[in-house]
Amino acid sequence: MTDHFASSRFVLPAIAAVADDALAARLQHLLDCKTKPLGSLGRLERLAVQIGLIQGRAAPQLVQPQLLVFAGDHGLAEQGVSAYPSDVTWQMVENFLAGGAAVSVLARQHDLALTVVDAGVRHTFEPRPGLQLRKIAAGTQDASSGPAMSVAQCEAALAAGGETVRERPGNAVLLGEMGIGNTSSASLLMARLCGLPIEDCVGRGTGLDDAGLAHKQAVLRRALQTNQAARAPLEVLAAFGGFEIAMMVGAALQAAHERRLIVVDGFITSAAMLVASVLAPSVLDYCVFAHRSGERGHGLLLQHLRAEPLLDLQMRLGEGSGGALAWPLIVSSLRLLDEMASFESAGVSERTAVV
Repeated sequence: MTDHFASSRFVLPAIAAVADDALAARLQHLLDCKTKPLGSLGRLERLAVQIGLIQGRAAPQLVQPQLLVFAGDHGLAEQGVSAYPSDVTWQMVENFLAGGAAVSVLARQHDLALTVVDAGVRHTFEPRPGLQLRKIAAGTQDASSGPAMSVAQCEAALAAGGETVRERPGNAVLLGEMGIGNTSSASLLMARLCGLPIEDCVGRGTGLDDAGLAHKQAVLRRALQTNQAARAPLEVLAAFGGFEIAMMVGAALQAAHERRLIVVDGFITSAAMLVASVLAPSVLDYCVFAHRSGERGHGLLLQHLRAEPLLDLQMRLGEGSGGALAWPLIVSSLRLLDEMASFESAGVSERTAVV
């Protein structure tokens, strides 16, 4: 099952680095003058400076944040690498749209505009509000027997992800995903692009027992061997990625091109950022990594990306749930920059110089 999106071509958008020493110094000076000891807001101060640099101004604001959940099925799931059947993908999409999933609850709580994108689910959905139909195909092929998708399909998914961002307002994008089998795809991408043993990258996903984990590792070793010739970034993404992962890559690249903040969820979304960073290293300047997930490979992947997550709640749900939970901290960093009094305006004595 394909549609016109499968014929789209991907053009890598230009992404500017956000480095601006003068603006960074101005933002830090504003924070240093607030009624607090120097540096006492810790990570929140660095977050405010980062967002100011992304937006290129000393009074950054966050408007109309978009939470995009990309969904797709994986042929590799037929090899029993997940504790759940593939039908859960489309059933969870329906749950998102009905408002019953964790990310649906969190999106309502934090006033995040939630859009679910059918990137390649093996199911036909009726059009309705909150659902974007961009299906490349009804699931990828089995990566243990060949590439999961063609390079043309991969490029179409990248282009569709970028178009999804272009069509939406606001200056912040929170990325999430749904796809039974996609921790396997993320592990394969990580192993190949980071040059790590697959055993260091593979976790229990949806809750595999020891025997299930051993089977998953064996299947992924076979997938790596089958696709050993795939080394260039798009070849690797086509060999191992899901349509939802490729669309997240395209979405992130477009968001950075438009100087939007990118909030990265967990392991699978971080794997998409790994691919994006190989294609355009400056994309990481725009990323805030929401949390360190309980999935085995995520900590190593964050180290590789030199990313400092905001939260560590031992979560491994996906869906964009970690990004939604981190969102209030991101908002707070700018509220503090904007609304907190300075020593001068509050009439509070500043720090005494130490002689």
